[in-house]
Amino acid sequence: MTEEFLTELETIIEKDRIFEKEPMKKHTTFRVGGPADVLIQPRKEELPGVLELCRRREVPFYVIGNGSNLLVGDKGIRGVVLEMSAGEEAVTVKGRVLRAAAGVMLSKAANVAAAAGLTGMEFAAGIPGTVGGAVVMNAGAYGGEMKDILVSVTVVDEHGTTKEVKTGDLELGYRQSNVLKNHWIVTEAVFQLAEGEEAAIREKMNTLAEQRREKQPLQYPSAGSTFKRPEGYFAGKLIMDAGLRGYRAGGAQVSEKHCGFVINSGEATASDIRRLMEEVIAEVERQFGVTLEPEVKMLGEF
Repeated sequence: MTEEFLTELETIIEKDRIFEKEPMKKHTTFRVGGPADVLIQPRKEELPGVLELCRRREVPFYVIGNGSNLLVGDKGIRGVVLEMSAGEEAVTVKGRVLRAAAGVMLSKAANVAAAAGLTGMEFAAGIPGTVGGAVVMNAGAYGGEMKDILVSVTVVDEHGTTKEVKTGDLELGYRQSNVLKNHWIVTEAVFQLAEGEEAAIREKMNTLAEQRREKQPLQYPSAGSTFKRPEGYFAGKLIMDAGLRGYRAGGAQVSEKHCGFVINSGEATASDIRRLMEEVIAEVERQFGVTLEPEVKMLGEF
């Protein structure tokens, strides 16, 4: 990363939101990952200038949210990481419509909806990601998905142009959208919810939270469900039936509580986690002929 690039970057973004050689383990829920050359926390109005600079200087860039579905390599990331963070007035409610900035945590958006007596977002309250990341992955849980409540998103394209994209044009499917394919950066999402009673909404949220605590290894760093659900199967059951409950590679482990989770049991490296995932995929395929597909996205150098 050249001094000229950094000097120019400081004309676009305040210096206190620019971090050089930033350890990515501080920005992922796996709590692993080497340093990014530069990590920045841009506001949406700064994105066009940042993208133009990166394009002109031929510096690669990557967009992340809360890092809750991300495995960053031990050698880190060459280029610029854009961490979308929420600013003031990040969530607003008008009638049954909720608007949220991309950097808002889903838990916050769901709680704002509940306080306004709006139902439909309860499933998202326990997902440890941001609104933007949830749109990109069409995040879901307990029978609900983002596509069920999403109306539209505001994105910035690779040329720095801001536009609105309707839900029907996002190609939302199981843990996927066309956002990354189109090189878009989500800056805001609009949700259509339904009227409800706050007490009933919060009771449902509490029930789902209790189910998470009972079934998921929340006390360990992880990226949630590690593998997508294969058609006709459940990833966790396949892994359990393959005899891999508690299986380890270095500090990475298949959770004994829920075999669909790979956890950082203490001092795992990104390489440990990736190796464990590869070994689990190979063993499940050997025993059952089913190929598991990672839900976790990998980024950087391993």
